[in-house]
Amino acid sequence: MQKAGNLNFILICVFIDMLGVGLIVPVLPVLVGQFTSSRDEQSLWYGVMSATFGLMQFLFMPMLGALSDRVGRRPVMLYSMGGMCANFLATAWAPNLACLFIGRVIGGMSSASMSVAAAYASDISTPENRARSFGKVGAAFGLGFICGPMLGGLLGSVNIHLPFYVAAGLSAANFIYGYLVVPESLAPGVRPPFDKARLNPFTSLIKLARRTDIRGLVVTFTLVTCAQMMLNTTWVLYTTFRFGWSPGQNGFALFCVGLTAAVVQAGLLGVLIKRWGEVRLSVLGIISGAVAYLAYGLATEGWMMYAIIVCNVLAFAAGPALQSLVSRATPADEQGELMGSLQSISSAGVIVMPLLGSFILAQVSRLPAGDWRIGATFFLCAAMQVAAIVAARRYFATHPHATDRP
Repeated sequence: MQKAGNLNFILICVFIDMLGVGLIVPVLPVLVGQFTSSRDEQSLWYGVMSATFGLMQFLFMPMLGALSDRVGRRPVMLYSMGGMCANFLATAWAPNLACLFIGRVIGGMSSASMSVAAAYASDISTPENRARSFGKVGAAFGLGFICGPMLGGLLGSVNIHLPFYVAAGLSAANFIYGYLVVPESLAPGVRPPFDKARLNPFTSLIKLARRTDIRGLVVTFTLVTCAQMMLNTTWVLYTTFRFGWSPGQNGFALFCVGLTAAVVQAGLLGVLIKRWGEVRLSVLGIISGAVAYLAYGLATEGWMMYAIIVCNVLAFAAGPALQSLVSRATPADEQGELMGSLQSISSAGVIVMPLLGSFILAQVSRLPAGDWRIGATFFLCAAMQVAAIVAARRYFATHPHATDRP
């Protein structure tokens, strides 16, 4: 096992990578809007763009996760960093919607950094501190979004293409840093033979679905992830339509989301796990998320969104807790495949949820700003969280061995 200090290297890589991704979040919907003529058309095409990215993720994420189990985490991460750089440049240079698809395809094929980083963290962690390692990776992810969206909003106010060039530069710097500094975490002795069946994304999902020991957790994770994917896709357009927010205002709101996530996952996660345990913490976090989604949809003033973000602290701890529970039931030499499969669930959500969310948002986009029906996408997210609560409670009730005590 590698030294625990090696986790610091991967945290920096994740931070730089997410900083680049965060830069484009407030401006990509606006860029799509430059090639469309109405709000509903903008919503639908942005959903299609997001779904295209998710489709490529779905097809390539299990492959890259399984490949990292065979050849190591480091080369796969370097491939991801180089591909994301090409993605940002292709998006910045796109003269029309068709060319935007090229960037989305390249980005989806390359976006393996998060799942491989999670596998890297698992490699160098003991079972006892694995949840905290996942929390630190999540905190690095959140820290990237603390700086990224705000900087992207400010740069986008100057020139809508500028954030994409900056993101490309950061990805290039991340590649250089990873090539020169980051060591390999997976020892050759624990690498399984390469199996072509693991390259099929449906194979990994079917294999995950057949694991009856964690099926309830997988269902819970899927519902929570799908709700998050719908929020990610519709947030910028929703706040623009309802509150008239600019890219800079959306960037600041996402800054608050990243800051809250980082505080919880880097500073409070250990305390919360000691207080409630991973099982109770995951359920409480999902409940908090359900209430927050409902409140987002009913908010009538922009400032209310900030208040909801700050009050929704437990939801940011639910993900690492669920991820740790699933990881603990998986052998060490299958962690990369597991994380790739979990990310495939996210990718499948990014295929379906943007299409569904953008379709719903397009239907209500012409309503008056004060009409409560504009929050329809968030109401659906709240319903998915409620279903996740039911699935989690049922799983823990039938698997008493999974219940941990403070």
